[in-house]
Amino acid sequence: MTIELPILITFVGYLVLTMLIGVVAYKATSSLSDYILGGRRLGPGVAALSVGASDMSGWLLLGLPGAVYLYGINQAWIGIGLVLGAWLNWLFVAKRLRVYTEQANDSLTLPDFLENRLDDKSGLIRVISALTILVFFVFYTSSGLVGGAILFEKVFGLPYLSALLIGGAVIVAYTFMGGFLAVSWTDFFQGILMLLALIVMPWAVMNELGGMEQTMTSLDALDNNKLNLFHDFSLLSGLSLLAWGLGYFGQPHILARFMAIDSPASVPLSRRIAMSWMILSLIGALGVGLSGAVYFADAPLENSETVFLALANAVFNPWVAGFLIAAIMSAIMSTIDSQLLVCSSALTEDFYKRWLRPKASDNELVWVGRFAVLAVAVLALVIATDREASVLELVSYAWAGFGAAFGPVMILSVFWSRLTRNGALAGIVLGALTVIGWKQLEGGLFDLYEIVPGFVVCWLACWLVSRYDKEPSKAVVLGFRRMESEL
Repeated sequence: MTIELPILITFVGYLVLTMLIGVVAYKATSSLSDYILGGRRLGPGVAALSVGASDMSGWLLLGLPGAVYLYGINQAWIGIGLVLGAWLNWLFVAKRLRVYTEQANDSLTLPDFLENRLDDKSGLIRVISALTILVFFVFYTSSGLVGGAILFEKVFGLPYLSALLIGGAVIVAYTFMGGFLAVSWTDFFQGILMLLALIVMPWAVMNELGGMEQTMTSLDALDNNKLNLFHDFSLLSGLSLLAWGLGYFGQPHILARFMAIDSPASVPLSRRIAMSWMILSLIGALGVGLSGAVYFADAPLENSETVFLALANAVFNPWVAGFLIAAIMSAIMSTIDSQLLVCSSALTEDFYKRWLRPKASDNELVWVGRFAVLAVAVLALVIATDREASVLELVSYAWAGFGAAFGPVMILSVFWSRLTRNGALAGIVLGALTVIGWKQLEGGLFDLYEIVPGFVVCWLACWLVSRYDKEPSKAVVLGFRRMESEL
């Protein structure tokens, strides 16, 4: 990719803007609650776009368009599953979690909430859930760093390792400074930028190709399977793609936004904004992949995941191309920063404060959180040094891990008063182990996406162990009823 001055100026300008947001957020962060959860004061619009941007990541502008470019519209099944899962999560979990986490001793993290919700005096549920978060988020963060490195590599012609280090340094810098507020404010602007890019790109490319109808006709002539939603579709593959939606119920960085909304009354408006953004963005990503397949029919791309980048450079003038390339960086940054922050929160709140320094000052905890960001980033960078790692594969593994380990636990924790500490613990451990084990097997039934067996095993473990465990304490039951009465 040829580097032109307008692209460089636009792209660097965007990075400088994110750093300025980090500085502003740094001045607004004075307590651990501010650093981890923004003081629970996110408005509905910021919360909605922060959920969307931190959720979709580089997968929306790199992974999904690349998959559609290669295989066609049948890759839309992932998007359909995600829309259903996200809507159900907003509808059933968001408001209950917002109310319950505040009532449960103002819990700031998911491990903190589970400990308080289940009245676990041993601290075991907090440790196990925090460790699970750290393990899977290191892989998740690595996927974003791979995407960021690919972007810097293509835009600036840098060696992969140099691109990886530069991209990682920018993201770590503003997350280090501003914490949750910096992450959420940048997510808001990044979400707007991503949506604009995904609307403009396919429209402009199809216009150059002669319009939507001509583009679809050309695509059909190249390969009529590209427009067949059911091409290469089987019960196993369809279930695997739709099952991505199950992951939403257990994603810590998404659930953290529910916990941080300024009021439970803001949830319905936030849900409508979030779902509108998500549906439009997914449609745009599909359009990028399909139009790219036609545009590059005579000169196929070496890496399908760079189709958005290649179209931006080929179709638009350098100023607009710089804007569109910045949108990819937005998508990547908006997820990595959220993941780093959740890991930092787990290390600070669930390990350091809980076990090492219970009486540590807020200022001390904020700085521990900042250095925890650096530690997790280093681990993720080591994994991301694998140049051949697929963004989509790394995301799918981590997504399944969280969905299977925490999804059923979070649903049952806000809907079933009978859930016990031992039930939740069994669910988290067995759900995570099922994902790890299933991933190592292949062929036949084992081609099913690992989130499905993991989710089922977690749900059954939670239910069975809780049913045969001793009943929850009176304080736990009263806390659950108080949450429901406030709703």
